[in-house]
Amino acid sequence: MGVDLTVVRRRCRSRDGLRVHRVDTLDAADRAHRRGIPVTSPARTIVDYAATASATELEHALTESYAKNLTDERRVLAATERVPTHAGVALLRSILGQPGGPQRTRSGGERAMLKLIRAAGLPAPRTNLLIAGFNADFVWQEERLIVEVDGYPFHGHRAAFERDHRRDIVHKNAGYEVLRFTARQLDEEPLLVVAAIVRALDRRARG
Repeated sequence: MGVDLTVVRRRCRSRDGLRVHRVDTLDAADRAHRRGIPVTSPARTIVDYAATASATELEHALTESYAKNLTDERRVLAATERVPTHAGVALLRSILGQPGGPQRTRSGGERAMLKLIRAAGLPAPRTNLLIAGFNADFVWQEERLIVEVDGYPFHGHRAAFERDHRRDIVHKNAGYEVLRFTARQLDEEPLLVVAAIVRALDRRARG
């Protein structure tokens, strides 16, 4: 893990373990202090990170910062407006502007499912939402549909299977339809997965 350093009008070079961001100015709103050390604000840190992060990494950083109450969409957008030509701002704005906004995922399987949902143009679900005391991977609240992704590391033993079965029962008792897909199905049968979700959404919408 390296250190990111933002410097104003100074000539510093990145080296192993240290990545330097050189800027001409740094607005007061983008400055903060942590234990007496001057740092960039969480929102500005996200903007700087966008210059080198992939779309997946950036979306994850956004949702984690929201979940930890470090920043929010309003402050991140404000930070982009102060440096509209900054590298990565276009990518950051595209993630903020996508249907449903940034979504939190916890595994490779969930990220693959979210990518598939977006590519298929399906309505944006909520992710990792607490329903009746149990977390649900993907939720369409209006249609009361839940989609779960089973990946072997998390679902490959009996205790996990029984936990998931109990969770499904609770969610169904709460009025939700539950669909489960495996990581293999996402990789090998994506059209089957999309078709099943589309049919379920249509069926639930019609009541």
